[in-house]
Amino acid sequence: KMSKPENGAAADSDDDDYQYEEVEIESDPDEVEEEEDLESALNRVRQQAAAESAARQIQPAVGKRAELIDDFIRNFLLKMKMNKTLDCFQTEWYEMATSGQLTPEDVGVVADVYQRNQELDNQVKALRAELDKAKEIAHKARSTWDKFRKERDFHRMNHRRVVQEKTKLVTDLRRLRAHLATYEPTLKGLEAKYEVAMKEKAMARLQADRLTNRVESLENQLRQANLAAATGVRPDLSVPSTTQAPPEKTKAPKAGTRPAKDPSLDASLLAFQERENPYLTMALDPQRAERYELRKTFKAHMAAISALALHPRKSVLATASDDTTWKMWALPAGELILTGEGHKSWVSGIDFHPRASSLATSSGDTTVKVWDFAKSKCVATLSDHTQAVWGVAYHDSGDFLASCSMDHTAKLWDLTRSKCRTTFRGHVDSVNSVVFQPFSNNLCTCSGDKTVSLWDARAGICIQTFYGHLNACNFAAFTLRGDTIASTDADGGVRLWDVRMVQERLQIKAGPHAANKLAFDRSGTILAVASDDHSIKVFGVADGEQLVTLDGHEESVQALLFDATSSSLVSSGSDNTFRIWS
Repeated sequence: KMSKPENGAAADSDDDDYQYEEVEIESDPDEVEEEEDLESALNRVRQQAAAESAARQIQPAVGKRAELIDDFIRNFLLKMKMNKTLDCFQTEWYEMATSGQLTPEDVGVVADVYQRNQELDNQVKALRAELDKAKEIAHKARSTWDKFRKERDFHRMNHRRVVQEKTKLVTDLRRLRAHLATYEPTLKGLEAKYEVAMKEKAMARLQADRLTNRVESLENQLRQANLAAATGVRPDLSVPSTTQAPPEKTKAPKAGTRPAKDPSLDASLLAFQERENPYLTMALDPQRAERYELRKTFKAHMAAISALALHPRKSVLATASDDTTWKMWALPAGELILTGEGHKSWVSGIDFHPRASSLATSSGDTTVKVWDFAKSKCVATLSDHTQAVWGVAYHDSGDFLASCSMDHTAKLWDLTRSKCRTTFRGHVDSVNSVVFQPFSNNLCTCSGDKTVSLWDARAGICIQTFYGHLNACNFAAFTLRGDTIASTDADGGVRLWDVRMVQERLQIKAGPHAANKLAFDRSGTILAVASDDHSIKVFGVADGEQLVTLDGHEESVQALLFDATSSSLVSSGSDNTFRIWS
């Protein structure tokens, strides 16, 4: 069709000298027929293509209309932006068309090869653009690969250096171990000499104490003699005992004499005579535990330290450990004084004689041993328990010893005869702790059956049982006044019991971890709890308010006690250490 291009060419060339004749588009019947023939042909082609595609059941291809040669040239000139050349082409092309110089062959469609070449040219350009992008990506990849190769070489060199250093260190360690092995006999010999020297030092201290007491007694006799010479009264020159008797209401018997016997009373029970607790009328100041900080740490044993005990008169600490030994240490320097070996299993409990002449220990080997400091050996082994023994406690007279065991019983031992005096039966689970009420004939036990029981040591009967714990009771302790019992359980619960009113006084939650042991200060107003969460929790007894939490142990805290002489707190744990807080 030439109608639209001719009108466009005529409009673009109005300024030319050539006179164009106006041609009406609607008055050309042949052109209308051409349009109708072309549309019918296109419809026929489309119908045939649709029929073929339906027959082959494939997606029909989109037909592409052939491009006329003059349209091809116009499109090319427009693409290249050659507007002046396009104006000249349209003018000449219209003149030739009107003059009949163009034949149907000249104005036909563009051959497929040209269109194909143009498509291929477009594809080539697109591929070249993709190639340029690929080259850029390849260049970046090569740079990254070079970087990674350099890093690999660096790390490989560093690894070789580390291997060389490791080999050197291993060689040095082997050499140092071999060198250390040559010193081990010498170290063992020095350690044995050190222990012997410490024992001799302890014995010398004990002998010095005896001599000091002897000198004091002689001075007292001399003063009495001088006083008698001045007054004319005959003095009493009997020599008193070198050890101190427990506080009693009546005078202690003189050395070398026997106490008067009551025909109706067994001589072994004379220690259970009525006496007054001197702390009932004392007003003691509480220790300022809320200001405590960790001062010293001592690596004392090769295994967990399960129990502690303080010397009655000196700054000496005794420790019991799962490594089957017990040791004595001078505080606050932490110097080793004595080491006790003899138990065949872990040592669970330890306690000093009230006059500090001996020490008792309990063990998992089902025995209780009594160690005499003067003789430097075990003087008694008590073995009536059938299972592991958890703890021991001296009566304040020093003549009786109580023990508790996993065999569900507690026993009272007569130390003068080295025999079991009474067996306390009533608990239905392991008895985990035993303690005497200060200056009385009663003892307290706590058990895995969740109960705390108070017993009459003379009659061997249960006076009272306290119920309230929701899990196994681990430990029980009295205040110095003896009017309050505190007990702990495996849930971290702490309960205070009023002995006089026979009822629960206060409940403290120190959980959720187990509360292993506890200790009152001398005033009975501060309570410290050893917890399984590696900490020590300090509470006020009046209202149960937590005053402070002491963190420092690396594992569970197993035991603790207050040292009134130095206003400090001593604790031990499963990290094989004991620590001083002040």
